[in-house]
Amino acid sequence: MQRHTLFCERVGYIEMPSRASYLIKPTLLARGAILIALAVTIHAAAPRKEPTMNSKVAEESGFTVIGIEARTSNAKEMTPEGTIGKQWARFMKENLAAQIPNKSDSAILAVYTDYASDKDGEYTFILGARVTSPTQVPKGMIARKVQPGRYAIFTSEKGPVAKVVSETWQRIWSIPKSSPGGHRAYKTDYEVYDQRAANPQNAQVEVHVGVN
Repeated sequence: MQRHTLFCERVGYIEMPSRASYLIKPTLLARGAILIALAVTIHAAAPRKEPTMNSKVAEESGFTVIGIEARTSNAKEMTPEGTIGKQWARFMKENLAAQIPNKSDSAILAVYTDYASDKDGEYTFILGARVTSPTQVPKGMIARKVQPGRYAIFTSEKGPVAKVVSETWQRIWSIPKSSPGGHRAYKTDYEVYDQRAANPQNAQVEVHVGVN
């Protein structure tokens, strides 16, 4: 974790195009650089023992997301060849959120799906937004259906976005299989960055984990 913590500290803020046409609050722009650094650490960070947290398990009806995708693994993300940070950088630099038509809300979704096995295998990372219709897919993007199913929903504490999301994943990894939300399906998981994450210094993020 030390190398990635240093990376987060050194990235700093970068200038990004306006996303006001897509987001309700322009203050969401400020989180771009943090998310780029955050993406390298959250899903690939080495699990460590943390106190477990409460979650709720719900049956979700599924939805369609349009965005950009890449195939990767946690092992790859711990090296310079990691792609998640690069996907976030492209998403912000090219203002791709504004190019997604028929958005159902203003949230950005980071989806982890098509797991080859478990946390140690490859998976597909999709960065985009929920849509009401998949009929118009911009060039270079994909439309993917997130299937209905049971999800354990974890809500992070409020605080610096990199810190609270990383801590949420660490606690998810620490949950025993016998506990609610502990028996992961390794089909689809996703993070929701909505208005609660508008202030990157006092953000709250939801993590939805597919369970059996």
